[in-house]
Amino acid sequence: MLKSTIRQQALKDRLAISELEFELLNNRLLKQFTTVDFTRVKTLHIFLPILEKREPNTFLLIEWLSEKHPEIKIIVPKADFGTALMTNHEYLGPNDLKKNLYNILEPQQGVIHNGDVDLVMVPLLAFDKRGYRVGYGKGFYDRFLENLNAQKIGLSLLPAIDKIDDVTERDIRLDFCITPTEIIKF
Repeated sequence: MLKSTIRQQALKDRLAISELEFELLNNRLLKQFTTVDFTRVKTLHIFLPILEKREPNTFLLIEWLSEKHPEIKIIVPKADFGTALMTNHEYLGPNDLKKNLYNILEPQQGVIHNGDVDLVMVPLLAFDKRGYRVGYGKGFYDRFLENLNAQKIGLSLLPAIDKIDDVTERDIRLDFCITPTEIIKF
């Protein structure tokens, strides 16, 4: 299938998830996330969810990390839609967040992080069995990841699709994807 078709179907499928099922899937996703080995992780990049679009509730993961691994520096993205680039900012908690024009929560006062990143939790609408993903189509994460030597882990409430047909050399492959039922290694 083509990314444009996958994108439409994935959005439709996610929006069909009931509130109760959404909560259950996120709790199961958190349970899988807690099994990841964080011993070599000093800095972790994680996206902030657009809950209205039924994106995985990464606040649950952030809370767990803050409690169980306070030594890990958590950074979150801020998007520049003019350049289609992201900056990383130290996560200071929910009180530092504000929605931008696209309804995406972004840090307001968190210090910009220009250092190494060990692990990136990558957002996606869908992913295939080879580790390629479909996002919203702006390429923010592909540009961010292309020269980054970090482990790349996708988060998905839905299972893998068979194949994304229009993968290009610019598409960055995931190392793993966490779903509510398993962690898939590519």
